[in-house]
Amino acid sequence: MNMTLNLAPLVSLIAGVLILMAPRLLNYIVAIYLIIIGLIGLFGGSGFHIR
Repeated sequence: MNMTLNLAPLVSLIAGVLILMAPRLLNYIVAIYLIIIGLIGLFGGSGFHIR
């Protein structure tokens, strides 16, 4: 059985909870999220699948 984990929904859920707990973190969370998505886009993202 192959099980893959998509990181985007998990990251979004964690970010949402952190924003609810501390709204001042919004700028940092969005910036970090965009940087990570950009890096995954640049380097292909094929090495980020967990089985």
